[in-house]
Amino acid sequence: MQELDEATRTQLEAAAFRRLLAHLDEHKEVQNIDLMILADFCRNCLSKWLVQAGEEQQLTISEEQAREHVYGMPYREWKAKYQQPATAEQMAAFEAKQRRKQEQQQ
Repeated sequence: MQELDEATRTQLEAAAFRRLLAHLDEHKEVQNIDLMILADFCRNCLSKWLVQAGEEQQLTISEEQAREHVYGMPYREWKAKYQQPATAEQMAAFEAKQRRKQEQQQ
């Protein structure tokens, strides 16, 4: 990909990001806690990264605007329709992952 010009690479990266959002939308059963445990990011992280990317381009994108883009609907609506409470097992796995991250940083 290094041989591609910047515009083409940006277009491909944007297409891949759109496909990631579509894939997540097709798999609403995958909870954010699952993503955090397995991949150390979730839909909310993607939203925050969009806000940060906007800031880098001197654009103001609110967190709520970014979340609506990532979730495909207002966040409150998605949360009410699709978010399940985290189980004790999920929380234990998440906390263990966080501990491992802290240990690696020390």
